[in-house]
Amino acid sequence: MKVLYVASEAVPFAKTGGLADVAGSLPQALRAEGHDVRVIMPKFGMIAEKYRNVMEHVYDGELNVAWRKKFVGLDQYEHKGVTYYFVDNVEYFGRDGFYGYDDDAERFSFFCRAVLNLLPAMDFWPDIIHTNDWHTGLVNVFLKLEHHGDARYQNIKTLYTIHNLKYQGVFPKEVMSDMLGLDWKYFNNGDLEFYDAVNFMKGGLVYADAISTVSKTYAEEIQYEYFGERLDGLLRSRKDDLYGIVNGIDYETYDPAKDKNLFVKYDVNTIEAKFDNQVALQKQLGLPESRRTPLVAIISRLVQPKGMDLIVRMMDEILQHEDIQFVVLGTGEKRYEDWFKGLAWRFPRKVSTNIFFSNELAMRIYAGASMFLMPSDYEPCGIGQLIAMRYGTIPIVRATGGLKDTVHPYDKFTKEGNGFLFDDYNAHEMMYALKRALRFYRSYSVWKQIVENAMRADYSWAESAKEYTKLYETLIAR
Repeated sequence: MKVLYVASEAVPFAKTGGLADVAGSLPQALRAEGHDVRVIMPKFGMIAEKYRNVMEHVYDGELNVAWRKKFVGLDQYEHKGVTYYFVDNVEYFGRDGFYGYDDDAERFSFFCRAVLNLLPAMDFWPDIIHTNDWHTGLVNVFLKLEHHGDARYQNIKTLYTIHNLKYQGVFPKEVMSDMLGLDWKYFNNGDLEFYDAVNFMKGGLVYADAISTVSKTYAEEIQYEYFGERLDGLLRSRKDDLYGIVNGIDYETYDPAKDKNLFVKYDVNTIEAKFDNQVALQKQLGLPESRRTPLVAIISRLVQPKGMDLIVRMMDEILQHEDIQFVVLGTGEKRYEDWFKGLAWRFPRKVSTNIFFSNELAMRIYAGASMFLMPSDYEPCGIGQLIAMRYGTIPIVRATGGLKDTVHPYDKFTKEGNGFLFDDYNAHEMMYALKRALRFYRSYSVWKQIVENAMRADYSWAESAKEYTKLYETLIAR
């Protein structure tokens, strides 16, 4: 099977969020399943020179952008057995950032049109084009509207994955003619129209042969108004074509038995070494050193959707009444950053606040913490809880999206389960879930069982790739 994976970013070339991790890992897992998978993305100016200097240049040409022509180039590079293509145009992509520019509609409509028009230069005719998020939504539109008469394109099927429905690529309606070069009838009939504007994600959803998102629960949630971001009606109308497949993590990258960032390496058979990591982490952070004091961690963007309001509401009370330590790592809204700094001032022997990001410190926290708090308002999939379980740090999460699909409540009778959940977005419910975890923590044998359950769970990309393979086969068979 031939698959062209279209994304705006991919590790190790460009990253702003979780999409880059998916685009860097899933194609490799699919390749291990025996498929010819290739990735195409913009050639951003911020891609490291060590990659840019070894790319092979394969094509120069021109591409129509509505009423004008623009240069388009194509480079390629093989990384871990997967061929990556890079759409080149310095005017659009040779900048200091990736997104957030006034001409993003023009930049990414150019990219989407280039993906399809460059297939002859690649000499690669995929069975499936797998597009992701709003930046690539117009690939599905252009395939149906601009290439329907070309036999080379007729049998290509499209799968469109929503990584976060909140970010949709909404632009003034004037881009229809000035940048997209499309007939206004596709706006007037509602295909691209969204509250009198143009919505790139909506176009991707309307024209995709199938739609997926990054967890089964999120696929259900986005059909309701609360999570649907004003596209819930469209998603309900396409519910028979909507699938949920949980993201994985790279088990080679995230492996406590090999992670060079850790103070002490360990695996499921040497769990006691987690306490060695805890003591070393406490020393680094300036907290009292104790192997038995539960250490609760947050590694997150400090924003409301990540549940920071619940933390602000309850953490003082929790710290006053519970013998715990608390560490936070991340950046975000200033009001939350300032509040966490104040929390450390109020509880200097219990709290470590780190308003920055360090991958080394993040991995040391995953390894040294006892529990991982992730009280998200919504969470399409989530990666933090997956890494935490891989490192034997028990997640305490709200039962939403991918958190609900991957974290299963511990049952003291069956001894099954890998974490603790609460249902409603409520600070007291979060506190009660944390207190449940603390009760079990007091029994070493019980807690060791929960840690083993978490570390033995398989959330690798290998499992996700099998599900995507089945979905691709279903599409091709239609």
